[in-house]
Amino acid sequence: MPFGPIARERPLALPISTNPTLPPVVEQARRVLFGDSELLRHAADAAGGLAVNLALAGVILAVTIWAANWLSRLTERAIERAHRRAPPDTTLQSFAGSLVRYLVVVVGLIAVLQQLGVKATSVIAVLGAASLAIGLALQGALANVAAGVMLLILRPYRVGDVVEIHGKSGTVRGLDLFSTKLSNGENLSVFVPNAKAFGEIIINMTSPALRRAQLDFTLDYEDDVDRALELMAACAAAEPRVSAKPAPWAKLTAMSERGLTVSLRAWIAPKDFEDASFDLMKAVKDRLEAEGFSFPYPHQVAVEGRTFTPARTRGGGRAAAPKRLPAPAAEPAPSRRSASPRPTRAGSSQGR
Repeated sequence: MPFGPIARERPLALPISTNPTLPPVVEQARRVLFGDSELLRHAADAAGGLAVNLALAGVILAVTIWAANWLSRLTERAIERAHRRAPPDTTLQSFAGSLVRYLVVVVGLIAVLQQLGVKATSVIAVLGAASLAIGLALQGALANVAAGVMLLILRPYRVGDVVEIHGKSGTVRGLDLFSTKLSNGENLSVFVPNAKAFGEIIINMTSPALRRAQLDFTLDYEDDVDRALELMAACAAAEPRVSAKPAPWAKLTAMSERGLTVSLRAWIAPKDFEDASFDLMKAVKDRLEAEGFSFPYPHQVAVEGRTFTPARTRGGGRAAAPKRLPAPAAEPAPSRRSASPRPTRAGSSQGR
């Protein structure tokens, strides 16, 4: 064995026995434990590459979140500018902003997975299979989502409108991807699925600037129709909530066995429609009664039949069977409330 300076500079190597019968994993573990420089170098390179990829993935994720929020706010401001002349539609703004945000987040997550070494095709295949399974399991919910998207795009009604949907009427309090929330006159919350709302007839009572109210009254045949029409038009003109354009309309619209039907049509703003219609009806009724007009209504007369019993015969025989007389004909009920003549007024007829 040689001695000297050359022998002292030679590094001391630990004897590593290689057994070809051992598994590869155990062999690599033995190489790591006993200091294989090549394997350690590969491990350090892999750790360094993973650290770089993680750092880049974190940067991509942070940029994705920032871009999603920025684009969401930009979309909401764009929709607000597009509807500058109309009231702001908060529902459409929030929906469009959320949709843009989620799309940007999905794209960013795919980029992060690609940076970490996951293939995008595999991710898309998994998402497609999951979407198919979820779609088959939630067909009704997805139908509501699709209808909700169409309602948000077409906008047949907005939050605050008074509508009638699927036979249910009320004020729209909320609209999301799954249902529409209504509040009816009894202060009850009514939730209508979007699939039902989009597939049925929708009546929006708030969108028009004016609504037409029609009031019908029945008069006696002896009344002066022209005078009644003048009084009705004057009552409509005196109501401040009735629009002057179009002007109120009063005409004779029907003739029946009960009397003459006169109709009054007036245009009222949607927010005052119910109160103004009911107040106008009462005002017309009071004015017509004050002018001596009457409102005929059907009467019912009860007629009771009586039995006729003939006298007994002289021979003490048995009397014939009683005969039931036919009931007398019912007299026609008066159509007026009183027989007293009405006072004579300008334009109205005297009681006869």
